[in-house]
Amino acid sequence: MQHENMQDNPLQDSLHTTDTTDTTEGTEGTEKSYSGNFFRLKRQLERQVAQAITDYGMIDDGDTVLVCLSGGKDSYTMLDTLMELQKRAPIDFKLIAMNLDQKQPGFPSHILPEYLKNLGVEYRILEQDTYSVVKEKIPEGKTMCSLCSRLRRGAIYTFAREIGANKIALGHHRDDILETFFMNMFFGSRLKAMPPKLVSDDGQNVVIRPLAYCTEKDIERYARAREFPIIPCNLCGSQENLQRRIVGEMLESWERQSPGRLNNIFRALSHVSASHLLDPGLFDFRGLTRDTVVPEGDIAFDQQDFKPERFEDALEELPLI
Repeated sequence: MQHENMQDNPLQDSLHTTDTTDTTEGTEGTEKSYSGNFFRLKRQLERQVAQAITDYGMIDDGDTVLVCLSGGKDSYTMLDTLMELQKRAPIDFKLIAMNLDQKQPGFPSHILPEYLKNLGVEYRILEQDTYSVVKEKIPEGKTMCSLCSRLRRGAIYTFAREIGANKIALGHHRDDILETFFMNMFFGSRLKAMPPKLVSDDGQNVVIRPLAYCTEKDIERYARAREFPIIPCNLCGSQENLQRRIVGEMLESWERQSPGRLNNIFRALSHVSASHLLDPGLFDFRGLTRDTVVPEGDIAFDQQDFKPERFEDALEELPLI
């Protein structure tokens, strides 16, 4: 996926490689054969991550980045890609991988330490029994994700400060950002997504999302090829978030019907015309006069050109909730 208004990208410039190699060193030091398609996908993900880092100033020279691993495909891919960029980047930064062991019953606590040790990256395992807290506070049958997320976030923020990490990397990707945008719009009446970079409420941590430009489909393909030791996310037995699942299915349906539609929506999140929305906090409508210069111009009566499909036909086909 290409992103408009790209900044100059020294990270991306350092990623030029050839297609001649068909092997890479696996996590246990053995040579594993990969196809040319895999290496094209690998370089694409690296370019997208490098571009996101550059566009939003995610990583600076001298940073210590705490890379949060859940054991899922997204965080494994994020760590892989950041390690590759670290080798070639024109800046120096440190990576520390971490996993929060929340003491969920059945959690295979040996998998990540063994994987990270073989990978050769510095890592920490933080043990904190948030599972018992959640079970105590949330009634049986209710979704535990919200409280679990808050407890996990607090533990990670505290740990980052303790070890001197000034950036915290999370594995959310483009599809997560789009789902959050529609969740907020449909169920919260807000135009709000998931930012690629943010400062925590206490002002002590900077959170980054290096996979912001990467699609879940590409991450899934990469994770399958790399054969990551995936840890299932249903160990806690919590119910799936029904609203998020519905939104995800809606977006998948849109993309099947009209490939490229999600890219257009995603690009729209970085091309906001405040004067053509309705928020007086973003644009001074009350103070608007004939002398006000509006960057977006006067297009109130212009014929809108929606390409590549007829917009009216597309609206009739949209499966809504």
